[in-house]
Amino acid sequence: MIKTFGLCRPFYTSQYQKDLLRFMCTTVKPGSTERMECKTVKEEKAEVVIECNTVKEGKAEVLYPKNVFYNPVQEFNRDLSVAVISQFARDRLTNPTDGKKSKQSKVKEETDCMEIDGKDENKETIAIVKDEKMETTDKVQDENEVELEPGKKYDNGIKILEGLSASGLRSVRFGLEIPGVNSIIANDFDENAVSFINKNIEKNNLQELLSSSCDDAAMVMYRNRNPRDHFDVIDLDPYGSPSKFLDATVQAVKDGGLLCITCTDAAVLCGNAGETCYSKYGAMSLRTTSCHEMGLRIILQCIESHANRYSRYVVPLISLSIDFYFRVFVRVHTGQGKVKRSASKMAMVYSCNECKSFSLQRIGALIPTKGSNFKYSPATGPPVTDKCEHCGSKHHIGGPIWADPICDIDFIDRVINRVNDNKDSLKTSERIVGMLTLQKEELQEVPLYFKLDSLFGFVHSETMPLIQFRSALLNAGYRVSLSHAMKNSIKTDAPHNVLWDIIRTWVKDHPVKPVRYEDTAIKTLLEKECTTKVSFEEHPEANPKSRKDGLLRYQANPEPHWGPKPKATRAMSNELQEERKRNLQGKKSKQKDQMKEEEGNDAKESDSNNEEVKKRKLGGNLKQKTVELDSYKIWHYISLRN
Repeated sequence: MIKTFGLCRPFYTSQYQKDLLRFMCTTVKPGSTERMECKTVKEEKAEVVIECNTVKEGKAEVLYPKNVFYNPVQEFNRDLSVAVISQFARDRLTNPTDGKKSKQSKVKEETDCMEIDGKDENKETIAIVKDEKMETTDKVQDENEVELEPGKKYDNGIKILEGLSASGLRSVRFGLEIPGVNSIIANDFDENAVSFINKNIEKNNLQELLSSSCDDAAMVMYRNRNPRDHFDVIDLDPYGSPSKFLDATVQAVKDGGLLCITCTDAAVLCGNAGETCYSKYGAMSLRTTSCHEMGLRIILQCIESHANRYSRYVVPLISLSIDFYFRVFVRVHTGQGKVKRSASKMAMVYSCNECKSFSLQRIGALIPTKGSNFKYSPATGPPVTDKCEHCGSKHHIGGPIWADPICDIDFIDRVINRVNDNKDSLKTSERIVGMLTLQKEELQEVPLYFKLDSLFGFVHSETMPLIQFRSALLNAGYRVSLSHAMKNSIKTDAPHNVLWDIIRTWVKDHPVKPVRYEDTAIKTLLEKECTTKVSFEEHPEANPKSRKDGLLRYQANPEPHWGPKPKATRAMSNELQEERKRNLQGKKSKQKDQMKEEEGNDAKESDSNNEEVKKRKLGGNLKQKTVELDSYKIWHYISLRN
């Protein structure tokens, strides 16, 4: 049995109450999730009860109040963060000069030109060229030269800030599982949450590495804008959008530092509320089949635009659409010369509102000049006409979005190797390897994707097997890959007319019902002639390696009600919660009955009003006739007298 004691304020007391509560918590089995019986006694007034839970995740064991939800599905998010930051810390310590520049290099950086090295289907390496004869050297030392231990403080280690910590579970795991750490700050705006953070720091013996902070996350970062106070890693996992923290975030991270950012407002980023997305992220989202990848690219362009204001730019390491949220890991660098290239990384999206074909229009253009220099200019466009060339429908315009690669293949390989070497320490290691392998297989220079079901669903045809469709594209000489963001996705460098030619060829053997041709868009698309020679013979590379190896890629729903939970509220006693449930029970049916009753009353009132109007009209007519009759009698009497 483990007994712990501490002090905290109840979650439902007002901010002016300063009465402290003494509580006693008893766990049954350390290392498992068990309910804790917490007896809280107020020093002066009535007795209050706070129910608490304890949870074991990774190497951490933390205490948190019952009204603050713990979502076990988010363990994948925390495991991935531990793996990525651990690899970043090793890279940072084995290459201390990474991200640091001398004064001469900073001055000359604006005049440095860029050279694009050889391309392959997996990566595009960009290097600064100061001399045509200079060869780029590998700065990363052998990882085996430095042995780092988690839970130990390093004077030259990395500084981590978690801006929105809640119970501090993520920060505690960072302290216990990430090697090469100098210090960690777990910040939260709620005093009660900070009291639990302090308790969890003591519970896990992390007083040397981990400290708490009770402040607004943006203010903490603004106060650390001085380069001497910058953080190596900043982790933001807010409830909803992180947009209001980004301006402070890009100023408080070191040159070459790492940002780990979560966005849980997936509905906004996926096109359900484009106007809200524009107000938060500065881009219009579209409800398309590739909305999840488009949401990722909107986040990256938003971070980039904030960084550009301070002569900084971002390099995406990993960008994932996971379950109900997005998670991006980007490095932030300083350099006005490269900031000038940001416009050429952004693009507007023209999406057909019927067949969902899309085209991208880059905002900026790079025009080669003498030597390896470039001239920066606005791009020319648009790439489409007023009607879709495939089905004749109109376009929707979205963006701007990030149009460059969204991940770093070399960094992903290092993270995968690290996870494979430490499978026992990460519960979701199989899914991490599967998701990262799938993103590594994606065509990096091809933004957005199609969904196979949606392509054939538009023409109301039987869906072609995935391997057969991929074979048709490969046989035609084009590249194709899946997307980690959607099952049965098609990402290809083939023109869209090739995709529709494959579908037209398929429809010849799997005809569409004649009634479907009444739709003008479907008729226009299917009646066009095929210009591509289509072969459905199975191609040797049609089945991707991650699929052959049976990696865990698209995970099914792990448990009922596994999505995002309600926002944390102030605590209530059991009796108050039960009373609230009873009061709210049948609320919708009561509202419907009340609405029907009001509608009935309105109908009765309108009927009575109509009757009164009729009576008034009838009375007016009678009065008018009476006046006319009286005037006739008077006229007749006068005429007789005369």
